Amino acid sequence: MTGSQVSGAATALRVVLGRRLQVLREGAALSFEEAARELDVTHATIRRMEKAQVGLKVPYVEKLLRIYGVIDQKEVDAFLGLVREANRPGWWHRYRDVLPEWFSAFVSLEAEADQIRAYEPHYVPGLLQTEDYAATVLRSGLPHAPAEEIERLVALRLARQELLTRDQPPLLWVVMDETVLRRPIGRSDVMRDQISRLIDAAASPQVRLQILPFSAGPHPAMYGPFHLFRFPLPELSDVACAENLIGAAYFDQRDDVSTFREALDRMCAQAAPVHRTEALLSGIRKEI
Repeated sequence: MTGSQVSGAATALRVVLGRRLQVLREGAALSFEEAARELDVTHATIRRMEKAQVGLKVPYVEKLLRIYGVIDQKEVDAFLGLVREANRPGWWHRYRDVLPEWFSAFVSLEAEADQIRAYEPHYVPGLLQTEDYAATVLRSGLPHAPAEEIERLVALRLARQELLTRDQPPLLWVVMDETVLRRPIGRSDVMRDQISRLIDAAASPQVRLQILPFSAGPHPAMYGPFHLFRFPLPELSDVACAENLIGAAYFDQRDDVSTFREALDRMCAQAAPVHRTEALLSGIRKEI
């Protein structure tokens, strides 16, 4: 994940397992070529396994673990159990008929993160949208899509929101431009209901919502929306995702991610503090 398109197959768990295989190989002082000869595959296959660019085959992984000196059967069984879990389709697989590959990667990262930060200059983030608001936004963005596809995409968006009510939900910290709340999306009742939803969400301990007012002036992220994902597993570095009209670019290099984080930190300082969010939202709702 270095700014190129990310495969939807590169799930968070597969990335973790790939990096663990890399650590084991390096600990055994084996090169890609030496590990590949033992497995009777090309060195490129070993590289792709470690970079989560291909699925992990249980027989291959089991043999590699032996080659790398993992002899405790409980450790082997535990590792292979994780491989099987990583190879199982995520819940979002049932929406594969309407889910682009680039967004499959996004949903996977979103599901595994324990902290999600975002800047949104145009729309309420998907995790906080009401059903009517989501349908209106999707119809606008996909004007030629049949009604059935829009319905499926709305269902996917609502299903994603379930992560906020699970036993250990991630922290969702969003900075929204005031434009998001001032631009009418659908009927006035759609906007009022959406703002009410935001007020409810802002009261949750798992959601931090800040409004960046017009009066804040220019800021470092005027180029477009982006997300930052942080994970509880040490093998996973932070990932930044910047969306565009046809997909998204993902970044996990430290310098790249730091650029996004610094921009978001500066906007958090410019935005209204969290404790003022409810009052700001209530005021805007009265104006609609």
